[in-house]
Amino acid sequence: MNLAQATVLLWVLGSLQAFEIVEKENIFQRTPCPAFLMFDNAAYLADMSFELPCHCKPEEVSAVVWYYQKHLGSGHTKVLTDFDGRVLTEAAQVRVGSDMLVRFSIHMFSLLVFRAQPEDSGLYFCGTRKGDYFYAYDVDIQSSERMVATFEDQGQEPFADEHHGSLRVFTTFWEWTPCDRCGVRGEQWRIGLCYLQSPDLSPRYRKTLPDVVSCGSRAVPRQLRAKARDHVPELLLRSCLVPCEKKKKIQEGVMALFSYVAKVGSRPWLPPVPIQFHQQRLGHGLIISCPGARPEHAVAWDKDHQYLYRTQYLKGVNGSMRVFIDHGNHLHIRFTQLEDRGIYYCWRQGVRIAGLRLGVTSRGRYPVSFSNPEIRAALVLTLIGYLLITAVFITIHLCRCCCYSFRCYPNFSP
Repeated sequence: MNLAQATVLLWVLGSLQAFEIVEKENIFQRTPCPAFLMFDNAAYLADMSFELPCHCKPEEVSAVVWYYQKHLGSGHTKVLTDFDGRVLTEAAQVRVGSDMLVRFSIHMFSLLVFRAQPEDSGLYFCGTRKGDYFYAYDVDIQSSERMVATFEDQGQEPFADEHHGSLRVFTTFWEWTPCDRCGVRGEQWRIGLCYLQSPDLSPRYRKTLPDVVSCGSRAVPRQLRAKARDHVPELLLRSCLVPCEKKKKIQEGVMALFSYVAKVGSRPWLPPVPIQFHQQRLGHGLIISCPGARPEHAVAWDKDHQYLYRTQYLKGVNGSMRVFIDHGNHLHIRFTQLEDRGIYYCWRQGVRIAGLRLGVTSRGRYPVSFSNPEIRAALVLTLIGYLLITAVFITIHLCRCCCYSFRCYPNFSP
């Protein structure tokens, strides 16, 4: 590429970037801000990441500031950005359970929240550094702890709608995920969140359908929210079978190189996906995550040639499960045993992308970490045991002192 061609290419790239910025500004020019602040209702499942666009702003405002309130009119308001709107967080650096102030990002005036938790539910305002609001959201993060799985292949059906007078509580399902495997029998599912319909909702909250909002919306009066408390999110699953896309064949030169390096008449084993090795101590727990996967993705797990289907390994199917898959698509192994050794493959959106070769050893030192839930549980049980022993010891001595003071303590001396 000569100098003239490079100059033309840079000019074209600069023009495209300028077009993107101008187009974004034109969107704000065409979208007037409402005269009366309304709240758009949005519902998500826990551990999901979501984006809240700032759909309008005055032309003279060059940077927006996002604010958060737990309840409307609350005296405690969190400022989620610096006053220039330049806070940026990488999703890969966010851990589950982190504070909201380290789990958000700003991109083109939009607020991105990573791995949202139920305590993140509330009101989000897009405004200026002076505290002027021009767009707002009512966000409801529903917990997955009590989520109920419904297996369509077994003839099970979702929850029926609940009616309490003029109140109707029901489940709204998302679209089906892609098949989580290809070439073999797989599974697909759809997430269902709790919604309700009532004429007694606050008119300040904008609804997609008339008088319909999510169950945790701030538009729902307290007495109605209590009636919908037992309606939990649902997970609807069914079997599927799709063919795999044809992959490009490995070049003949690469295979010739492997044949040259290997022994005569044999070739080295080529893993189908990148594989990482992990050594786990016998009897300790392990949680495996699929790279780049989110709760809304179609994720599947295999152990060697065994398919770990959710109909058998989903969390909650059996209360005594040692190996299970949670609703965040993580594979849990409790109290690792020797038979857990092997290669665990991960599928994402119907494509096998990674593997973990797990080794189990009973030797070596294991680093103690208070972030391990099993270690924390053992410490809590030990402390409770010591407290009970101490309470019994003190009670016995108090009784002896009381009996001695009232001269009813038996004297066994001759």
